[in-house]
Amino acid sequence: MVRGKNNLGLVVAALLLGILMASMDNTIVSTAMGTIVSDLGGMDKFVWVTSAYMVAEMAGMPIFGKLSDMYGRKRFFVFGLIFFLAGSLLCSTAETITQLSIYRAIQGIGGGALIPIAFTIMFDIFPVEKRGKMGGLFGAVFGLSSIFGPLLGAFITDTFTWHWIFFINVPLGVVSLLLVIFFYKESHVHARQQIDWGGAATLVGSIICLMFALELGGGTYAWDSSIIISLFAGFAVLFLIFILIERHAKEPIISFAMFKNRLFASSTIIGLFSGAAFIATAVYIPIFVQGVTGGTATNSGMILLPMMLGTTVSAQIGAMASAKFGYRKVMVAFMLIFLLGIALLTTITTDTTRGMITWYMVITGLGLGASFSVLGMAAIHHFDASQRGSANSTIAFIRSLGMTIGITIFGMVQRTEFTDRLQSAFSGMGQAAPQGEMMSDPRAILSPEARASIPSDILDKITHALSSSIATTFLWSLIPTVLALLFTFYMTNDKLKSFKEASSEVANETSTTSSS
Repeated sequence: MVRGKNNLGLVVAALLLGILMASMDNTIVSTAMGTIVSDLGGMDKFVWVTSAYMVAEMAGMPIFGKLSDMYGRKRFFVFGLIFFLAGSLLCSTAETITQLSIYRAIQGIGGGALIPIAFTIMFDIFPVEKRGKMGGLFGAVFGLSSIFGPLLGAFITDTFTWHWIFFINVPLGVVSLLLVIFFYKESHVHARQQIDWGGAATLVGSIICLMFALELGGGTYAWDSSIIISLFAGFAVLFLIFILIERHAKEPIISFAMFKNRLFASSTIIGLFSGAAFIATAVYIPIFVQGVTGGTATNSGMILLPMMLGTTVSAQIGAMASAKFGYRKVMVAFMLIFLLGIALLTTITTDTTRGMITWYMVITGLGLGASFSVLGMAAIHHFDASQRGSANSTIAFIRSLGMTIGITIFGMVQRTEFTDRLQSAFSGMGQAAPQGEMMSDPRAILSPEARASIPSDILDKITHALSSSIATTFLWSLIPTVLALLFTFYMTNDKLKSFKEASSEVANETSTTSSS
């Protein structure tokens, strides 16, 4: 509940700033990643800077969603802001890639509360007839944040130092915090429920085991080593326990009953696969620009800009179009565009021009953006206020899960492919592939200064191997993209309407199913 139109505008501003801050942080780090690993080292561990944030964010989402249904949205949105700001300040002091990954995890805990609760508050304070427009606005913020993120990250990294990219969160977070504290007055009527701590612990534990197994397998440890086998076994056991707990929990952390709703189930699955495909683009295009073309962090930021512009446009168009044409028709159209964009990215080589990459990124962004607004509205279409927090956090959790597993698997694919192609290139010339500092220090590939000191014939082989490995990674990302497209056909073609109308439809469907 918000008193007064002026206060409503201030609360919306606070929510948008919170989303802007949390989502912009990923793009800032993505753009500066080449410079960060150039300074801190740890090329083999750089994916954990992103993964640590995602795992922590993923762990918090279902818990904070449930808590917000029980005790109110405001206190946990404020908690998320405070934790995110603390993590940002710590990140700015990191001296090793390991420290940065740990501090990013602290940020992730805050992010786990911010994004899903912000969307839930939006649905709480706006009537049905305005939710389509506001959903498009909130979804578009992801695109806008990604526009400002790469540019700010690139400018700060090239002009000052990458440590300062995390300070940009502080003024945004403080303003958002003050606006929410003073102007958002929510209802005190909430549903008292039990927290499924066992389900939360086993789910997060199983995902962590899986990620470590995929990240360390084939590199640090052999696939058949006892450590990797134990990690896979831990994943299987914990996930099985999670399923058993959820089947008997009074208030499960992820309600299987929600998945009986076709629109909710399809929306979350599409979010899972589209998130996995998207993260490959956000991470590896900046690496391609710096590692293959020899660009700076500014170049990396500019190359992400076209995709984010496309994302902003399609988030608004998708939300408004779904109110007229229905969720399924809109998502099928935009997922086809997304598939085309990813397919074009599989063709990149050392000869691909910046202009061509720009067009590929525009197409990819146009296809992806609608999912940020449309899927969120579709997922909570049939749920009332007492379940919106859980429903919203579940779809956010599933999307984050897709991104987390995606970056882990794609990191493994790219690293393995890069090593194999480099060894093949040098062995074909009767030479041994470069070892030691040449391959362990990322400055040998990503830093323009270090590139100048590498003999041109060796640098040529390295850049060709890196280019091929990234193109192959995008080829693998076609799999989740195609799966996301297929599940859009499973969606119902509902249009935004009142909860009473939606509930009536569900009752009719249930009655029909029971009678048959």
